Amino acid sequence: MPLAVYVLGLSVFALGTSEFMLSGLLPPIADDMNVSIPQAGLLISAFAIGMVVGAPLLAVATLRLPRRTTLVALISVFGLGQIAGALAPTYEILFASRVVSALACAGFWAVGAAVAIAMVPVNQRARAMAVMIGGLSVANVLGVPLGAFLGEHLGWRSAFWAVGAASAVALVGVVTRIPHIPLPEKKPELKRELTIYRDRQVWLAIVITALAAGGVFCAFSYLAPLLTDVAGLGSGWVPWILGLFGVGALIGTMIGGRVADAHLFGVLLSGITASTVFLVALALFASGQVAVVALSFLLGLSAFFTAPALNARMFNVAGAAPTLAGATTTAAFNLGNTSGPWLGGTVIDLDFGFASTAWAGAAMTALALAAVGVALRLQRGGEGGTGGSRSRSRLIAKSAAAGGTQSTAAGSTTRASGAPSVQDSPTA
Repeated sequence: MPLAVYVLGLSVFALGTSEFMLSGLLPPIADDMNVSIPQAGLLISAFAIGMVVGAPLLAVATLRLPRRTTLVALISVFGLGQIAGALAPTYEILFASRVVSALACAGFWAVGAAVAIAMVPVNQRARAMAVMIGGLSVANVLGVPLGAFLGEHLGWRSAFWAVGAASAVALVGVVTRIPHIPLPEKKPELKRELTIYRDRQVWLAIVITALAAGGVFCAFSYLAPLLTDVAGLGSGWVPWILGLFGVGALIGTMIGGRVADAHLFGVLLSGITASTVFLVALALFASGQVAVVALSFLLGLSAFFTAPALNARMFNVAGAAPTLAGATTTAAFNLGNTSGPWLGGTVIDLDFGFASTAWAGAAMTALALAAVGVALRLQRGGEGGTGGSRSRSRLIAKSAAAGGTQSTAAGSTTRASGAPSVQDSPTA
């Protein structure tokens, strides 16, 4: 495996840490910026909005640009976005810095995936994607808790400086280790690929992904104040419990990825059902410290157990559009990451309390379950989407299994699958 692939994994570590670390920083940001916690939670939505817009736009816009130059530009903009966030004097500037950082993040995912695949033989492509996505897994296990720890002891701005420093290290790696990657001879036909949006199954896959991700992040985004204000835990516990969520996410990804190939709808149904049950339990037992700690781990496990199947499902129904399939799934995950925190902030503003975010999240995942049922009924009725043969579906699912976690938090597996210029690869 070329060292350059690991450089991409390091870059993804910085990207993922920035995306999800605000879950442990909302209270100090709210205090410093003189805004409510729901308003601070919109910073999470701001990043997700940038990913929603940036994923498809940059997947298309960067197709004809030199790969290494594009990666250098995107990681530089991302790092500058972190510095802007660390120095932001107002909430509005911090919000804008999150959107800009997210646009750069979305573009880096799309181009970085294409570069990783181009640097290895065909039989190592899935492994290369696993290395790249591994950076996101490490971000959830280490980066997010470390950000919360820095926020607790050195102020929330120190977490942004730390990610900025990691971005600088990644920039040096990209400049010195990423080789020149020739552009593909055959360019994707975007006009043809746009026809996937006529398929009901594609829209169902978008709805399922957005609701499943949004339900979990509706609660996860406000986990820090729930732990301290409702469960009565000290703020020092927050980084450890966020890390526990990340451990659950890593285990869930490994298990879900292995079984998604043979039992894709089984994984969707069981994983989303489990998330719904755990969210209801979190709402009911939010004041119990042991219960909240255990449920944080279980929620990470169930959410990421589902992620490889969500990723594979989109490629099954939109396999005729390799350029847009990955970008569409990335956008779908981040629609959830936008709507979930927004809904959570809304119920908090209505004075239902922090525990109500789990009830709202459970409502979203319940709707996702209903959408899975509709998709399964259409599948059994012969409307399988535009994705091609059964063997292709299995190949895609295996690639998701090898690579997979979500953005989720996500959005995760899917971004790596959005290699816009490699149409014949297992992950695209």
